Amino acid sequence: MSLGRSKKADKPRRSAYDKALALLARREQSRHELHERLARDGYPRDEVRGALDRLAGDGYQDDARFAEMMVRARIASGYGPQRIRAELRTHRIGDAFVERHLAEADVDWGAAARAQLHRRYGDAPVADYAERAKRAQFLLRRGFDAATVNTVTRADVDDAADHED
Repeated sequence: MSLGRSKKADKPRRSAYDKALALLARREQSRHELHERLARDGYPRDEVRGALDRLAGDGYQDDARFAEMMVRARIASGYGPQRIRAELRTHRIGDAFVERHLAEADVDWGAAARAQLHRRYGDAPVADYAERAKRAQFLLRRGFDAATVNTVTRADVDDAADHED
């Protein structure tokens, strides 16, 4: 018979290091993300800082590795460089890490944008400029820069005009 105590109350609280290690076992996380999570869970600031320093020293947490993983994952999901940069900034990843990993990825952003258009709209030609604007907005929301979007969507309109002749 229970005395009204939950099982959770019976267990001793894990250290900030153990909690962060458990979070890292699930997926890579940035230092900032781990810090926010541990602080939200009520761990003291000094314990959090010490745990994160120890994790980095042990090689379990590395912002450069996190940035590399995030860049690869977002490129594979069809996102453009602007969106990837913005997301990594929310994790407080330095611009140098971001730019290095984007450059190392060696992506043809025009081809990636065309692939996203094909995935979303298929082979349907662009009927008019309103449709072109709709497709351009789609690519901009996915994080492709304006020059790439302009090039890709103009090519679609030009191709449609060529088919009408």
